[in-house]
Amino acid sequence: MRLTDDRYAGEKNQFELAIRMIRHEARTRTIRECTGLSDDRIRKVYATYFRDAGRADVKRRRGKSPRQVQHYVRNPVNQLQATTLVALFCAGLLIRIDDDDKVHPRWPRPDVEYGHRLCRAYETYLVLHENAALSFEWAWNLLQCISYNDELYLAACDGCGARYVQDAYALDGRTCPACVIGATSGTLAGPVADGQKRQ
Repeated sequence: MRLTDDRYAGEKNQFELAIRMIRHEARTRTIRECTGLSDDRIRKVYATYFRDAGRADVKRRRGKSPRQVQHYVRNPVNQLQATTLVALFCAGLLIRIDDDDKVHPRWPRPDVEYGHRLCRAYETYLVLHENAALSFEWAWNLLQCISYNDELYLAACDGCGARYVQDAYALDGRTCPACVIGATSGTLAGPVADGQKRQ
């Protein structure tokens, strides 16, 4: 009986995570990696609980997840929000940061708990940034990229000492996005002044 209960609880957790990730418009592949559900079952969950239920506000994103790391540093707003996400990933025990500011993954591979922790981090990010510039899929990609310490890494600001997300192949002025935004407050056009919608 206990084995049956454990199996039911496991399937229930997979199902609940799939619904949670669909609400964030995660792609099928991303949901599959965390839940272990088949593509067909994920599509049926979406059809039953969203499309057929009249939830037109929740869209299904097709194709591959976005992977361009330049998106995270294209302007100070995106860079600041990416840095917020990395801090939330660390707080959620998805990653750890050592004394040399190197990032290390805490999960050998995604699973249901990993997916729920990622959702909690992203949902907290949405509360902290009213004009969120990064979609759930961008957050997923950021978590993968920062864990490799390859294209993205944590740099230190010469002004305030804070760590921030930086492109390893771009020039680094050693100034964090918060300092940049603070220094130009009231003069920036676009995302800072007017808000920026998620891509």
